[in-house]
Amino acid sequence: MVIKTATFVKSSGKWQDCPEPNIPEYAFIGRSNVGKSSLINAMMNHKDLAKTSQTPGKTQLINHFLVNESWYLTDLPGYGYAKVSKSIRKDFEKLITNYILNRKNLVNLFVLVDSRHKPQTIDMEFIQWCGESGVPFSIVFTKVDKLKPNAALQNVEDYKTELHKTWEDLPEIYVTSAEKKQGCDEILHFIQNTNEFLANNNVSFDE
Repeated sequence: MVIKTATFVKSSGKWQDCPEPNIPEYAFIGRSNVGKSSLINAMMNHKDLAKTSQTPGKTQLINHFLVNESWYLTDLPGYGYAKVSKSIRKDFEKLITNYILNRKNLVNLFVLVDSRHKPQTIDMEFIQWCGESGVPFSIVFTKVDKLKPNAALQNVEDYKTELHKTWEDLPEIYVTSAEKKQGCDEILHFIQNTNEFLANNNVSFDE
């Protein structure tokens, strides 16, 4: 997929305020500081489309971007903030879960996981919740360039091993580096194929 246009549409404080759900939507989520904004910018060939920050938890709203005038890329608040109060964290969690469970044009949720770490409980729990809730999702391992290749890939294998304890079939898995743009084409190829499938089967999100 060639990215011709990628423009910011709006930020929403609740899922009901999101743009009209009339075109396919692909959302990105992960723990704070997972490298979500950097990966989105790398995919879109846009240096600062999504705002990056050294402060975890910078994304506190649902941010929509219109890509190639035909589909939405959604930047979601992260889960598992370390530096916010429990009440704020609960608000974020409510915002996220309501969006994921109610957004009818959400075609796929990309769950970002930091490849520098061994399996983290919070990531495993979120992935499990997606499965139990019937949410279509893929797992995207980020920052694979920050470790020696074998070390990062071993962490990916460790995640697969953990997931296989409760999952028979694993979701699509992508290994990425925003800095080297590794994995970006694969994700965009998946989105393009999915959009073509929806179009060929006359799938409409309008009520």
